[in-house]
Amino acid sequence: MVDTAIEAYAAELLKAYDKGCQIAPISDGDPAFDDEAAYRIAREIAALREARGERQVGRKIGFTNRTIWPIYGVSGPIWGPVWDTTLHEIGDGLHTLPPVPEPRLEPEIVFGLKSAPRIGMSEVELAGCIDWVSHGFEIVFSPFPDWRFSGADCAAAFGLHSALYLGPRLPLTQSIINQLPRFRIALERPDGKRLTGCGADVLDGPLRALGYLLDALATDPGTTPIGEGEIISTGTLTDALPISPGDRWTTRLDGIDLPGVTIAFR
Repeated sequence: MVDTAIEAYAAELLKAYDKGCQIAPISDGDPAFDDEAAYRIAREIAALREARGERQVGRKIGFTNRTIWPIYGVSGPIWGPVWDTTLHEIGDGLHTLPPVPEPRLEPEIVFGLKSAPRIGMSEVELAGCIDWVSHGFEIVFSPFPDWRFSGADCAAAFGLHSALYLGPRLPLTQSIINQLPRFRIALERPDGKRLTGCGADVLDGPLRALGYLLDALATDPGTTPIGEGEIISTGTLTDALPISPGDRWTTRLDGIDLPGVTIAFR
C-alpha cells in the first residue's frame, strides 16, 4: 500500500476516534490492505497522537482469548498502544464512559515492567521482568459499524483501545505466577447475569500472552521494542460486553491472590 493511502486511512481512523463516529472497514474496499499495511497505519496514527502531546505508556494485546475468535471472525491476536490519556486507576469513584461508538468492557490481567523483556525468554525469565500485576478493565470500541471487521481492520484501528482501568497494583509473587494459568473469573453484569473464564483462555496464560507479544513485535521492524516501565494488558478473560452510562460491573477471582474489582460509570 502506498504511503499516501496509509496517511489517509490513519487520518480517517483518528478523526473517527476523536469525533466518536464510525467508518466502513478498510478491508471492505481496498484489495491492497493487509496485516502489514494495518500496522503501518497504526504507526502513523501513533505518530499523530504523539505529535499532539500524547505519550505511549504501554501496549494492549487483543483477541488473545481463543474462545471468542469465532464470535468476531478473527484467527489470532492483535496489539496496539496504551496512552497516558487512556490509562486510569479504578479507585472508588464513578467514571465517565469514554465517548466512543459501541463501547465494550473486558476484564484483564495487566503487568507493569521493571525491565525490558527479550524474545525467547522463558516464563520464569519473563516474570523476572515484571514489577507488579493488576486486575482491571479495558474499554474497547468499534470504529466499524456493528463490530464487523477483519483482524487487520482492528490492528489498524490501534487495537480498538479506548481506555484501561487498573485495580490495585500488587507484587508478582511466585504464588501468583503459578496461579495465573489456572485461576477462574466471574464477571457480573449490571443485569445480574455472569460470564466466566479462566487464565488459560488467554493464550494458555497471561505470561504466555506477553511472550506472544514479544514474538509479534520482533516480526515488525517498524515497531519499537517493549521497554522498561511499560504497562502490558494481556487480553480479555471473557467475551467483551456492551456497556452504557449507569452500569456497574464486578469481578470475582478464584484461585489467585488478586482481588476482584468493581467499576461504575456515570
